[in-house]
Amino acid sequence: MTDADQLAQFFQTQRPHLKAVAYRMLGSLAEADDAVQEAYLRLNRSDVAEVENLAGWLTTVTGRVCLDVLRARRNHGEEDLEGPAGVEAVEATERDAMADPELAAELSDSVGLALLVVMDTLSPAERLSFVLHDMFAVPFEEISPIVGKSPAAVRQLASRARRRVQGQGEASDADRGRQREVVSAFLKASRGGDFAGLLKLLDPDVVLRGDPTAVAFGATAEVRGAGGVAKQFSGRAQAAQLALIDGTPSLIWAVAGTPKVVFDFTIVNGRIAAIEMLANSSLLGELAVEIVARVGE
Repeated sequence: MTDADQLAQFFQTQRPHLKAVAYRMLGSLAEADDAVQEAYLRLNRSDVAEVENLAGWLTTVTGRVCLDVLRARRNHGEEDLEGPAGVEAVEATERDAMADPELAAELSDSVGLALLVVMDTLSPAERLSFVLHDMFAVPFEEISPIVGKSPAAVRQLASRARRRVQGQGEASDADRGRQREVVSAFLKASRGGDFAGLLKLLDPDVVLRGDPTAVAFGATAEVRGAGGVAKQFSGRAQAAQLALIDGTPSLIWAVAGTPKVVFDFTIVNGRIAAIEMLANSSLLGELAVEIVARVGE
């Protein structure tokens, strides 16, 4: 079997995943198929011998193709899906679901008709950041070169998109107050070794990710599930401090007042759905950090 044959076989194993990525990005089965086919053509034109994570490479290539499509839509004034256009988008999505049973299963799971319509109100960069990060756990540092922005800026794009999707707009004082309560309770349970308390605060499918710098410091690259994440933090975080990162309640570990690691929380329905350990000094330098309280205060 030639290398080309092996690549083709590997691509076929990735096709359902790539199609799911493209569909969430574009909301059109035909365009999703076209985007996946374009990703395959780019694979054949590229030298991927040195690519360590080919599946991740294909995901980012598909995302880049979809971003180009979304930007073309916007340039042609096709992005406005309010009113009748939004109804047409729902009807088109329903037709796609009927034509593809696997897609129907996806829609009944996490992508939903209403969600697709809401995401059509996002800018192309917001949509890509939200879909890749929140739905497919792609780190901000890998999304950064696709949209041409820093990881910190991508984080903000995903955060804005997440609030729009959740119907929150800009976070209210009450919402931030609730987030602060959750983060504070998480810190207290971590320091006290309260494993059961941590489990109550964590979504069952929570994901803990460390950026490459954090991993170089000894952090685990990725941990999934409430039990595994609770084990990572139980009895730890002794030197952590509660802080506001770009106005959002978070935790930091600082040395002489300089943040070395930021723990960025995604909180959904009062539970922690994701934790990002950010240690890249360049990224941290772009964040607005305000220490709220020291441990024990």
